Amino acid sequence: MSGYIINEHSKEAENKASFLKRLYIDQKERFPILGHGILVAVFSFSAISYSRISRGAEGFVSTEKYLLGIFTTITLFLLVRILDEFKDAKDDAKFRQELPVPRGLISLKELAIIGWLVFIAQIIINTVFFPKMLLLYAGVIIYLLLMTKEFFIPEWLKKHQFWYVTSHMFIIPFIDVYASGFDWFVAGVQAPVGLLFFFAVSYMNGIVLEVGRKIRTPEQESEGVLTYTSMLGIPKAIYLWIVVLFATLLLSFAASYFANYSMEIYMILLFVFMICLFPAFLFLGKKDAKTAKFIEHASAIWTIAMYLILGAGPMISRLIGEL
Repeated sequence: MSGYIINEHSKEAENKASFLKRLYIDQKERFPILGHGILVAVFSFSAISYSRISRGAEGFVSTEKYLLGIFTTITLFLLVRILDEFKDAKDDAKFRQELPVPRGLISLKELAIIGWLVFIAQIIINTVFFPKMLLLYAGVIIYLLLMTKEFFIPEWLKKHQFWYVTSHMFIIPFIDVYASGFDWFVAGVQAPVGLLFFFAVSYMNGIVLEVGRKIRTPEQESEGVLTYTSMLGIPKAIYLWIVVLFATLLLSFAASYFANYSMEIYMILLFVFMICLFPAFLFLGKKDAKTAKFIEHASAIWTIAMYLILGAGPMISRLIGEL
């Protein structure tokens, strides 16, 4: 058993299950390994691909380098999730008692053990195979720890949601720098200029996801859970999401320019943008839980599409052409 406090959302059979079963349920709810793994694998592949394409390098990095690299990137996002459990423990216990930790499925102590094991594995893999990458890895870990401590100004950040979100979202480009480093940093060459715009797209993708998943109907709002619709009202929250989506589109155009992509890529980006806009206007017309969920799905589709279009797709096309 996890040994944690029981509440009305607790399920005795689950809480008394074996550690592996409880861990499986926890990851299913909080960090689906398969879904997140695929997304982060695409994220890493795209970052490396864009770097190589932008600097005119032939082919892709070795399979071994890529697989070892995505182990670290996937588990870095897992560490973000684990540390969030500690950071949000008090609020979760008070307002979100249905989550795994408050309802006693898994304890913070167990999550801490998993976190330490993951951290040690990351250090060993990077030290043995890519000692040079420890520098970029250290940058990610330092920023992650600062995030966990809320940059030592937790009360101020809670009162200023804009700065809370924008400061925490920088963890994505930090991990992006690490992932792309398997190309330019390991090769010992200067990072291509276009990567700055690629990192900016990654950052804005995080904002798109953040805003998109926190757009809800009045009936879905709950005490202690901050959403953009509760803070701004439904119309302003939707317009904010559209503005962020459009800003990401412009940044993706800039990234495409520095990668010397053809006009076809620009047209595809614009087409995906128009498709993803549809749920926003649908929600404005019919404000229900189903249409709100469509916006969250559109945010995920947009993010995946950005990585496929800017890096993964062009690289796969080139690799096929070389066969």
